Amino acid sequence: MRMRPTLSWTPAEDLPPGTTDLKPVADVLSTGGVLVVSGAGISTESGIPDYRGEGGSLSRHTPMTYQDFTASAQARRRYWARSHLGWRTFRRAHHNAGHRAVAAFGRHGLLSGVITQNVDGLHQAAGSKGVVELHGSLDRVLCLSCGAFSPRHELARRLAAANVGFEPVAAGINPDGDADLTDEQVGDFHVLPCTICGGILKPDVVFFGEAVPPQRVEHCRNLVREATSLLVLGSSLTVMSGLRFVRQAAQAGKPVLIVNRDPTRGDQHALTRVALPLGTALTTVADRLGIPIDGPASAWVKS
Repeated sequence: MRMRPTLSWTPAEDLPPGTTDLKPVADVLSTGGVLVVSGAGISTESGIPDYRGEGGSLSRHTPMTYQDFTASAQARRRYWARSHLGWRTFRRAHHNAGHRAVAAFGRHGLLSGVITQNVDGLHQAAGSKGVVELHGSLDRVLCLSCGAFSPRHELARRLAAANVGFEPVAAGINPDGDADLTDEQVGDFHVLPCTICGGILKPDVVFFGEAVPPQRVEHCRNLVREATSLLVLGSSLTVMSGLRFVRQAAQAGKPVLIVNRDPTRGDQHALTRVALPLGTALTTVADRLGIPIDGPASAWVKS
């Protein structure tokens, strides 16, 4: 029997409540050496929904799993039709005040690194350097047969040419770039193979049910070892890919702070959880530290 990945968890009744006090966050940032771990919640103000917050996409959408994608041609057709449409929204997304605040903290030498669970590229668009994309990026495509990588915008152009007139109206867009379409809307969408070997193409992202590459995990573990504290931004920490770094920091006696409006699976390990919107919270912290945040956003992907 195929095991389904963990998509949700039930908060314990004895979890500490959230606060609106940002002083602990400002204090740890002022000392430097902070490792940021970000999740979908930091991108909601850019128009990209999260998975589990109020109105999150899991209330209406089950993400594609690696097992389904590799086992079924119809599943791949459904995924690429939906992702092709969703990509148009993702590539128009702009970074927000939360992303810009993180970049500003980095420019001022307060961060030891940034690990993001997001696949939207908005941290980099805001100016953050050396971002570790834990779950990969929708900006790249991987061939499962020959291992070749290619830019997503190239595949987007090929798919548009092969599916002239494909203009369905989606019910919504999800954090993984997947648009909500019915099977009827997907229709006979034409999926394209690798131009090198004819193999199956997959976005260079870690699907639910797929393991993060071990070398990437070890790199992140090293970042946790080198950090003085951990700051989690906009992640419920439901899946182990992010929770393990919180546990590692806590076991090493390093302060863990979380900014997330809803309870998280890591709250028991945290010094505090600030229950405020990310843009508001991080802008306020930057202001208290006297750190300016750059203004207008720029688009993520240029094709």
